[in-house]
Amino acid sequence: MLRQTLQGGALLITVLCAGSALAAEKKQGDVNVFLRGGVGDYTGDLGDLSSTGPQWGLTLNVQPTTFLGLEVGYEGSQNKVSDTRLFDGPSLVRNGGSALIKVSPPFLTAVRPFAGVGLGLSYVDVRGAGAGLYDSDLMEEVPLAVGLEFNTGGLTAGVRGTYRVLIDQDFADVASNDNGGGLMDASLTLGARF
Repeated sequence: MLRQTLQGGALLITVLCAGSALAAEKKQGDVNVFLRGGVGDYTGDLGDLSSTGPQWGLTLNVQPTTFLGLEVGYEGSQNKVSDTRLFDGPSLVRNGGSALIKVSPPFLTAVRPFAGVGLGLSYVDVRGAGAGLYDSDLMEEVPLAVGLEFNTGGLTAGVRGTYRVLIDQDFADVASNDNGGGLMDASLTLGARF
């Protein structure tokens, strides 16, 4: 009887310890909040007229499983335009948000490579004289991202590259036969895990 009671107590302690360890592991790292900073530039016809400029952002990442992540975030960028049709080229200041679904190998969590796709909406503010060639406007985007995240304890850091397919780039009249294009950026990330 005493032996069965001790075995039952040991089993209960083992289950409780394992449950609390799993709860602690589950709690740490399921939600990441991080800042992004880097450089970006337009591609296509608009890329021929714009210069590389700063890019920034703030992102909330939820990791419901080890291989699937969901991100929502704010991002912005600024690019100077050098258009020979204008005496003094404007700056294109972009502010917007996007949502991204990320996939990664399920067995890598401390160093996690990922790829993602999503949807975004940005407002491009043309600062300076656009002379009707550049007008402030909303544009829709499809972000495609790849990167590498480093996770340890309460910290997360990483590097990523994002190419945004611009569905609407009516803010710029860059050529009569615009070949489309997008917005490409490379950034570093640093944040906290909860």
